[in-house]
Amino acid sequence: MLNRLKKKFRKIRKLPNFLFFLPVSFIKLSKICMRTELIDPDKCIDPDKFPYITVTWHNRLLFFPVMFTRPIRKKTVAMVSASRDGQYVTDICRLFGIQSVRGSSSKKGFVAFNDALKFLKDGCNISITPDGPRGPRYKMSRGPIVLASKTGYPVLPVSINYSSYWELRSWDRFQIPKPWAKVSLVLGDTIKIPGDLSDEELEKWRKTVEDALNAISAIRE
Repeated sequence: MLNRLKKKFRKIRKLPNFLFFLPVSFIKLSKICMRTELIDPDKCIDPDKFPYITVTWHNRLLFFPVMFTRPIRKKTVAMVSASRDGQYVTDICRLFGIQSVRGSSSKKGFVAFNDALKFLKDGCNISITPDGPRGPRYKMSRGPIVLASKTGYPVLPVSINYSSYWELRSWDRFQIPKPWAKVSLVLGDTIKIPGDLSDEELEKWRKTVEDALNAISAIRE
């Protein structure tokens, strides 16, 4: 019976919006109980400096939207998987005022690239979780590097760090901050990726951005 219900649920591509309203509202209200800080030495949160291609690890996404003001969220576009789970993420992003482009390197990649390019030209940041949607955890894919190389826009590492948190038993060990934890929004240095990269150069820059994101993410391994 349980397996039958699971199979039926997996066939549902889109859930009613009201199912996402409660968790989104809870996240917004929870921020009131948290201490927050912004670490942005280069003053990157400035619309005059947009756009960027931002990269953030998958397990830091819970408080990612609420750590930015609404005007910044309106200038942010999330690149989301074309899968069923990606549809759920898209619906949640919409409630936070964040637009989405759908696709990945393996599915609808060309469409996603063209949509992302249009938003970048309009001054919107493209936000990517480079180890999603299935990992491996803290391993950067080449997608953001290819996008930055072909478009000329810089990569900006962004992390959400919690002073104390719980970890889920998921592939990414998704983090949930404990009540009254400090939530830090940390922005690293922008990284300009050259164009016309060879495979060897592409891997070099992929590792450079991966190391930069790990450096600001306070990873406990």
